[in-house]
Amino acid sequence: MQVLNNFLLVKGNIARHSSKAKLIVVTKNQQLDSINFLIKAHHFDFGENRVQEAYLKWKNLISTNTQLKLHLIGKLQSNKAKDAFDIFHYIHTLDNEKLAKIFAKLETNSLKKIKYFIQVNVGNEPQKNGISINDVKLFAKYCIHDLKLNIIGLMCIPPSDSDPGQYFKNLADLAAENSLKELSMGMSNDYECAIEHGATYVRVGSKIFS
Repeated sequence: MQVLNNFLLVKGNIARHSSKAKLIVVTKNQQLDSINFLIKAHHFDFGENRVQEAYLKWKNLISTNTQLKLHLIGKLQSNKAKDAFDIFHYIHTLDNEKLAKIFAKLETNSLKKIKYFIQVNVGNEPQKNGISINDVKLFAKYCIHDLKLNIIGLMCIPPSDSDPGQYFKNLADLAAENSLKELSMGMSNDYECAIEHGATYVRVGSKIFS
């Protein structure tokens, strides 16, 4: 199947650049038939942009396969936080205090702990989500020390009309300054560049499902 061939090609490209970068296969708008091909190939990390679609698609699968790890990589509205908490293992788009407080409260009433990335608006683009570079230190400290959230790293989406390399480097430097080990950066068109700058998670969809 072409999807499987594309997947293996991307995996091979990642392996050539890094032994530590993990592939998140982005499955928004994809049917379970295609996804099951990849699960049978022993891939277990998948990304979704929308909570409701993910909930309907993955809830049964996750309940029967504990190896699966689901990553939220799209903007999260606070009124969807509870559903997101129920189904996702990783949140890559934590970018405001209100959401952080909601997740902290959900975790106090549950045995479940989620792994979080803080989304940073590295290009300072008004139309894009993410906190500003200047706010990362205080926000990370607040989430980790005050709310006891498991912040594992930073995430970004560079401006689409420029060379992403400098933005990836800036995010890597920012993560190091804040003692955060993980970097969620790089998508279908720039994941190899992201890995060269230290990405530990890349989010690839169209390169696999095209």
